[in-house]
This record gives sequence, C-alpha cells and structure tokens, in this order.
Amino acid sequence: MDFDLIKKYGKLELLARQMVEGFITGLHKSPYHGFSVEFAEHNLYNTGESTRHIDWKVYAKTDRLYTKRYEEETNLRCMILVDTSSSMYYPAATQGKIHFSIMASACLAFMLQKQRDAVGLCSFSDKIEDISQVRSTGSHVRNLFVTLQNMVNAKPQQQKTAVADVIHEVAQRIHKRSLVIIFSDMMENETHHKEMFSALQHLKHNNHEVLLFHVYDKKTELDFDFPERPTVFIDLETGQKEKAQPAQVKEYYQKKIHQRFQEIKYKCGQFKIDFIEVDIQHDIDQILQAYLIKRARMK
Repeated sequence: MDFDLIKKYGKLELLARQMVEGFITGLHKSPYHGFSVEFAEHNLYNTGESTRHIDWKVYAKTDRLYTKRYEEETNLRCMILVDTSSSMYYPAATQGKIHFSIMASACLAFMLQKQRDAVGLCSFSDKIEDISQVRSTGSHVRNLFVTLQNMVNAKPQQQKTAVADVIHEVAQRIHKRSLVIIFSDMMENETHHKEMFSALQHLKHNNHEVLLFHVYDKKTELDFDFPERPTVFIDLETGQKEKAQPAQVKEYYQKKIHQRFQEIKYKCGQFKIDFIEVDIQHDIDQILQAYLIKRARMK
C-alpha cells in the first residue's frame, strides 16, 4: 500500500473500505463464508422462506442466495489500542509497523461499523495520547478515520512504551465486557513485563476479551537479516547507538529476542488472551481473519 498517496490525498477510509470488501468477497468464495455472513449482515437463504429479502447483488457475485438482516442487532463494544512509541516507526524508510497498525485499525473500524458494533480508538506511547468514546454512529466512525489519517501524517517523536500503565487506565475507563484490540511491537523494557502481564490480567478481571496483535518486521527484527557490513544500530526509544558487524551479534540477538517473544506468548496463553504474531510484510487479511474468529467465539 502506498502511504505517500494516503498522506497526500487522505484516502485512508476509501482504502480501508476497498480492502475489507475485497476480503469479504474472498471469504464468500472460500470454506469460511460463514464469517462473511456476519460482516455482510446477511443470512443464508433457506428453502421455503420469503424471497422478498434476497440480496440479488450478492447472488450475482457469489452464486449463493442470502437474505438481508434488518432486525438483528449486535452489542459488541470494542476499543482499539495503537502503540505510537518510537519503535513502531521502524523500519524508518516505510514507518512500517505504525502504518500497518493504522491501516489494520481502519479496516477493523469499518468492519465493526458494518456489524452495527460500537468502536473506539486509543493511541498511546508511555501515556495515552488520544482516546475516543466507544460508539457505533456513522459520524463517530468518520471522526475515527480523521484521527487515523492524522496519525498517518504525524512525524515520529522519541517516545518510549509503557503498555502496562496505559492498559490499567483503559481497563478503568471503558465499559465492562468489551473487546480490547491491541497493536504493539511489545518493545517495552523487559524489566516491565511483570507489570504488563498484571495489566492484561486487569482487563480479564473486568470481563474484557483481549486480542493482542504483536506486530514486527520478521526479516530484520526476528531473523536479523542485514547486509554483512559494519552497521550502526539505533534504539529508537532511547536514541542509544551501537556499531557492530551483524554476524558478530546475530546469534546472541536471536536467542534473546526469541526468548522474550516466547515469554509473552506463553503468558498470554496462561491468561487466555488471544495472542497473534503479525509480520508486517504480510497483508491485512491476517488481522481481519483473526478478528472474525474471535468475534464468532464471543457469541
């Protein structure tokens, strides 16, 4: 996706719509069409029922008969949290992790609105930067797209991550029994992991469901795949610089980063928190698929 064009012309909402509709069209043609029924607000047509509410446009696209739903309402309340700390602006050339998370959040907001669910947005670093109310109206969701568009245009600041403090505050502020979706690279200092897991437990204690998307650039952040030449590595959250030959530190780095990520994954499993690893080089469909699976389980 070309974020330079999105920055220039502000087409985030249009792109989110196109991506979600393309994803749903694909689901209609797959064994997972049941998920798309939930999104498209249709039910499979049953022989013998009235044909008055058949959606013939959907039939033309999918060769399946669906009837439109008019009365069934959903009551899901969802708060989307997006980590905007400095490390999320890596890789610097594309600001890949933050841009991926913004696009994924836009797609989820569009999907939630189409399902008549309420959605809110929270951006955070070492504190809450901005937080909205959780609503389902069209005007509210349009305002969320404006906020997300402004996030696309924002320049990175040197900001650390404090996931635990933010989650504790969000847990207190949002309505109980909500779905909390978090986008973060989990690059907080590992000495704070205990506090982070305590905060996630706080969400569960308040009867919230949690979907944690762990975003990273697998090629460099996990595989440590860099050209073999003297390289300056910069900690984006502290500004600390270290010069090294990649081969000299690769084995040690990979061991430590895999241990760290496995600990997060294990703890989330203990607390029954849905933990999804996300390589930003893959497409947004991995986010939408995980959300729909989670949504189906919450019924």
